[in-house]
Amino acid sequence: MFVLAAGLFSCGSAIAHAQTKGDWVLGNYKGAGYWFPGVVEKIGGGQITIRYDDGDRETVSVNDVRPYDWMIGMKVECNYKGQGEWYGGTIASLAGEKIGIAYDDGDKETTKTGRCRTQ
Repeated sequence: MFVLAAGLFSCGSAIAHAQTKGDWVLGNYKGAGYWFPGVVEKIGGGQITIRYDDGDRETVSVNDVRPYDWMIGMKVECNYKGQGEWYGGTIASLAGEKIGIAYDDGDKETTKTGRCRTQ
């Protein structure tokens, strides 16, 4: 079983096909090249509907979804204090939708995953 799962995560578009309703994923919101966390609400016909952690919803191609892979030490960009500006940082802690960020400029913040993204 482990070999099969590893194969699913290493095969381009097969990644998205491995997702099921309720899974936490990263979606390429509006095809802009940034990956935002959310939960799969619906799957069918080569499409996945995601409820992003910030509350937005979007139906996208299975190719615009990948497994949620954020972990401590990973580089992300976050909307610092919800002010609309995106700043680079590193995930310092992670518990569900609560995320601690150590920004590249030395600031620190605990925020929600819905305010963060990756490229």
